Amino acid sequence: MAEADKKFLFEKDRVSHALMVMALPAIASQLITLIYNLADTWFVGRTNNPYMVAACSLVLPVFMLTIVVSNVFGVGGGTLIARLIGAGEDEEASRVSETCMWMAIIAGAVFSILCFFVMTPFLTLLGASDKIIGYARQYMFFVVVLGGVPVVFNNTASSMLRSIGLSSKASFGLSMGGVLNIILDPVFMFMILPDGKQVMGAAIATMLSNIVASIYFMVTYLKACNNTILRFRPTGKHLTAKSFASIFDVGIPAAVGLLLFDLCNIVINRLSASYGDIELAAIGIVLKAERLPLNIGIGICLGMVPLIAYSYSSGDIERMDEIFRFARIVGLLIGITSVLMYYIMAPVIMQSFIHNPETVHYGTLFLRARCIATPLMFLCFSMFHFTQAIGRGKESFFLAVIRQMVFNIPILFLFNALFGVMGIVWTQAVADFFVVIVSYVLYARIRKQEGWKPAM
Repeated sequence: MAEADKKFLFEKDRVSHALMVMALPAIASQLITLIYNLADTWFVGRTNNPYMVAACSLVLPVFMLTIVVSNVFGVGGGTLIARLIGAGEDEEASRVSETCMWMAIIAGAVFSILCFFVMTPFLTLLGASDKIIGYARQYMFFVVVLGGVPVVFNNTASSMLRSIGLSSKASFGLSMGGVLNIILDPVFMFMILPDGKQVMGAAIATMLSNIVASIYFMVTYLKACNNTILRFRPTGKHLTAKSFASIFDVGIPAAVGLLLFDLCNIVINRLSASYGDIELAAIGIVLKAERLPLNIGIGICLGMVPLIAYSYSSGDIERMDEIFRFARIVGLLIGITSVLMYYIMAPVIMQSFIHNPETVHYGTLFLRARCIATPLMFLCFSMFHFTQAIGRGKESFFLAVIRQMVFNIPILFLFNALFGVMGIVWTQAVADFFVVIVSYVLYARIRKQEGWKPAM
């Protein structure tokens, strides 16, 4: 993106258009990423084997840990780059991009190696039964152990590209990997590998698609290094102590937020497994099916973050407020629409994944309960991303911890004890109702501390 185009997008463009330019590619990549995550479950569901479906669902939280690793450097570094550009510190922004990319690659490699040595006990801890553990090991080995570094690299590189306004290029790489995964799934599951190895086939397809996406991101990132502030080749020039700390001030809360979200899903899987493999499979499908509006909301948040960070750092608080307000309105409308859609279409959605009548029955009940939380979850996500954009790491960390450790997880155990399996799926709506209240009290406090006018 040319310097003049970047300045216009971040400073002068209509807020609705600027957010569209940044958010639509992010939404597209989020949806395609969702589709390829759903594709594994959908294709495995064609076997009508609930144990295979449960295994894929069980490994999802482990796979999400690779995103946790990338969030430290992608979110922490990406938001800092946008703020530095807004403040006119382009050279420091270049050093941030270089440092974050290399730290992400090293951290991803360490995580993958660690997962190889603790795979079986970790899956057992997550609730894998004797009927599931073999399938879960297959899936985890290819997707996380062998495919972990490409996932970390892809997500970090996409955050770097998005931070300088190249949202379309960032999103294309993630989307390309998703589309390739959808194509490769049936090839490996039903054509190359023998019957009974469908889970392994889905895992190999996911790993290969992420590797191909990594090649794209490497080429795109190196090209961007020629005409933007991004940098990859080490120069020997070190970050300032303030910038280095800022990466982790925002990156660690972003990682912790996703880690705790992941922990919450682990608790859900563990509690659900106590009711049986059928219930675990049903909840696993629901947790993936509900991601449609949530991923759209995350795409909106990813699009608004660089715009808010730039406006905040350049001192244009009025534009920052307008961006945040418009993003929330759009996200809430999508969330409310999704509640109606899921409540009406729940049986059809479940049957599209699996034809096992018992699994469909439980999944319909679960999805209708979980969907109520969708608008509330978007409000939580938007506030979480806003604090990241303005460099408020402590507040971001506070929101992440209070959402999961104070409300979500404790209420999960309480409602499970009181209401059984239905209590598990109703927890999200109740917990996020309280989190939204806390987050807006915190938002008002931030505005007062910054000396901004009260929000409209």
